[in-house]
Amino acid sequence: MKKLINDPQNVVLESVRGFALAHPEHVAVHEDPMFVARAEKKEDGKVALISGGGSGHEPLHAGFVGYGMLDAAVPGAVFTSPTPDPILAATQDVDRGAGVLHIVKNYTGDVLNFETAAELAEAEDIKVTSVIVNDDVAVEDSLYTAGRRGVAGTMLVEKIAGAAAERGDDLEAVTAIAQRVIDNVRSMGVALSACTVPHAGTPSFDLAEDEVEIGIGIHGEPGRHRIPMATADEITDQLVDPILKDLNLTSGEKTVVFVNGMGGTPLSELYIVYGRVAKRLKDLGVDVTRSLVGSYITSLEMQGCSVTILRADDEMIDLYDAPVNTVAYRKGM
Repeated sequence: MKKLINDPQNVVLESVRGFALAHPEHVAVHEDPMFVARAEKKEDGKVALISGGGSGHEPLHAGFVGYGMLDAAVPGAVFTSPTPDPILAATQDVDRGAGVLHIVKNYTGDVLNFETAAELAEAEDIKVTSVIVNDDVAVEDSLYTAGRRGVAGTMLVEKIAGAAAERGDDLEAVTAIAQRVIDNVRSMGVALSACTVPHAGTPSFDLAEDEVEIGIGIHGEPGRHRIPMATADEITDQLVDPILKDLNLTSGEKTVVFVNGMGGTPLSELYIVYGRVAKRLKDLGVDVTRSLVGSYITSLEMQGCSVTILRADDEMIDLYDAPVNTVAYRKGM
């Protein structure tokens, strides 16, 4: 293992400390228990949003803490859910009297620990609602989930629901738009190589040099199948086809298309993938109303990417376009 770390057991703490030192205008870090919150609190009377999960997917989630997206993020150990205590502490910290929405990716540990934290917060008369992001069409169940995994579609949920909260929607309305995004967003990913978790020290899975894994999860979980290395267009089609089948998009519908890098793939290759996705949708008469390309939900240094397609209505597009100012994603400000 060759990584820029000091101690495999302190990677998350040292990384989060550095993140806070680098971006004091955006975030403040609470170390015991650990969570990352906005440096400047949201106004009283507005709904707050929290997300979190295992570290190793940066910039998700801490990179999206700020105006227009999250109020706090709760990082666990690498690929490990945070416990209820920091989730509860973050919930207490960000509540401005209008309630808190928990945005949870569908992994068993995340779901259980966020549920427990929500129950503890409600016992303190903090209103909490939750949504479970389950956008991965690759598998119905995995090593970590009952049901589909939550992957890159999470960022679109956080962006659109965050904008709704920022404009002053109440907790019921913010929860409803978050759920509407979840109901209409689908993703699928591919791995060209494995990542190495620092405290493990060895690659998460074996993949031959001439093979790719189709339908991989963001923790290196197995996907649908392995195929010989192929062209970018051929691999992209294997990601797009299941999404189109699941969404059943028809000509004239609006979409947001998101091509996400897994940490070890250059932007130039992501744009090649995006070009193929855009062509496939154009051939169907589907309108790519907005697009996003970059590495926003990674799996350490894994090579690969995911494709996310959101069937979008006008309100979603307006909220997607709304100003946002976070460390990892900024526009309109």
